Amino acid sequence: MSDVQQRIRPPSGPPPSSAAADKPRRRGRSPLAKREGRVAYLFLAPWFIGMVVITIGPILASLYLSFTEYSLLQPPEWLGLENYRRMLDDERLHTALRVTFTYVFVSVPMQLALALALAFFLDRGVRGLAIYRSIYYLPSLLGGSVAIAILWRQIFGTEGLINQLLGAVGIEGEGWVSHPDHALSTLIVLNVWTFGAPMVIFLAGLRQIPTMYYEAAEVDGAGGFTKFWRITIPLLTPIIFFNLVLQIIGSFQTFTQAFIVSGGTGGPADSTLFYTLYTYQRGFGSFEMGYASALAWVLLVIIAIFTAVNFLAAKRWVHYGD
Repeated sequence: MSDVQQRIRPPSGPPPSSAAADKPRRRGRSPLAKREGRVAYLFLAPWFIGMVVITIGPILASLYLSFTEYSLLQPPEWLGLENYRRMLDDERLHTALRVTFTYVFVSVPMQLALALALAFFLDRGVRGLAIYRSIYYLPSLLGGSVAIAILWRQIFGTEGLINQLLGAVGIEGEGWVSHPDHALSTLIVLNVWTFGAPMVIFLAGLRQIPTMYYEAAEVDGAGGFTKFWRITIPLLTPIIFFNLVLQIIGSFQTFTQAFIVSGGTGGPADSTLFYTLYTYQRGFGSFEMGYASALAWVLLVIIAIFTAVNFLAAKRWVHYGD
């Protein structure tokens, strides 16, 4: 056999397994990595403990209490679904639902419309934008406080600022917060006034819209309203959707304003009896903590339903870049 044939002759025996050759060697974690992992868990331990003790624990406890009769003074007594059946005949609960739905459906669209209008105005290039943005954001920080609720009650009182301004032009005012037909409207105005947070988010969204779209529309002869309706609104729908979901969830949980303005009663004539306020009355006013827990879970279900509906409907009107 020639030297060339010997060089090209395949080796005898089976070829080595490529899978075995390519398989990486398993190595255990180094002592340093193990030590860093233990340190990470140590730093995360307060969060895990807080999540279990402060969040998950009370949630599960309230779920159990919603099926019991519990007065805070006696041990819970199992009732099954009685608390939930009781809601069907609770007239004040029906009033609280009506008041809360009215508040949400009226105040949220008005708040978002005002926030978008001011964001659009500020996006036009106002001098001192940072100052205006900070000033407009302040109501969102203060609107849910007790001090602002007390101030709001004084402004809309019988001798408050609103009636003084009306009296200056010869119009006789009335006690807005003490009249059943107007008390809820004052709280709606208060919620609309806290437009700062959605406005800042709208402003950030407007800054992300490329100017080339507006320039192309101007070349085609589009006016201001056409550019706003055909360009700004479609490209801003993800931001609108985000603000809508957040504000609906927050509005359903409104409590402080109604509690302070009505003195904790939900009056006059239950016109400001929000769902959260009624839950508070049942739990800490009448010591019906079992029934109050059931009310809280129903509110959770209501918020979850509205959130789910928003996400399902978003497929039809929210337009993303991809």
